[in-house]
Amino acid sequence: MEKHLIVLDLDGTLLTDEKIISEKTKTTLFKAKEEGHEVMIATGRPYRASEAYYKELGLTTPIVNFNGAFVHNPVNQRWGVFHEPMDLRVVRDVVEACQDFQFHNIVAEILDDVYLHYHDEKLLDIFSFGNPAIQTGDLRTYLPASPTSVLIHADEKDVQTIRSHLDDVHAEVIDHRRWGAPWHVIELVKKGLNKAVGIRKAADALTIPQSRIIAFGDEDNDIEMLEFAGIGVAMENGIKSVQTAANEITASNNEDGIALFLEQRLKLV
Repeated sequence: MEKHLIVLDLDGTLLTDEKIISEKTKTTLFKAKEEGHEVMIATGRPYRASEAYYKELGLTTPIVNFNGAFVHNPVNQRWGVFHEPMDLRVVRDVVEACQDFQFHNIVAEILDDVYLHYHDEKLLDIFSFGNPAIQTGDLRTYLPASPTSVLIHADEKDVQTIRSHLDDVHAEVIDHRRWGAPWHVIELVKKGLNKAVGIRKAADALTIPQSRIIAFGDEDNDIEMLEFAGIGVAMENGIKSVQTAANEITASNNEDGIALFLEQRLKLV
């Protein structure tokens, strides 16, 4: 079997709803590595919130974080570091414009530093994973540098209105995605960035052709990755647009969908 690159989204894909990697899936991924295949993670999470899973799988490959805005190899600094933040002036304009809409909070991340527009205990619980430096203040004046990612938290009924404004005013400089339930969050990154951009860098370095990339995903931010991969696989729990973009559909994240697909496709049984 020729070497494949197996690309894994985390939430709703590799991870069960309890945010763990099942034993069956873990065993199958180790078996794939023993057979000579490469395994990597591509996630919207920052590295600090994905590092534990990277280590649990014993990976040595590059990792894609912030949906492609940060790509590096944690165990090989010579591989290079690719960090493409948004323009600080644009972010300040976005925060200013949000004052005309209904929203709960705005969070900016500069790699592992977190900045909250308003103090928010619920968001603090989410963003404290990995013990980042967290500060609170008006992002229009408080944000010290260009952020890797910006998150706008709003009620579900207000999300589309804000996204429409972003399309009308900032489409040339930022891309935005929507998180799935229960959090109604709009995630912003620099224009042109997505998971496929980072995966291409990794595949080129590993000399694995696009046709032998198997990517698994379930959400809006996985679509480009599944379309780029030679074999794009949507989870059964994935949203409809992801399943439409994929070549294949496997079982859900709670039913070892990754393991079942790889066992059959790569003959790992």
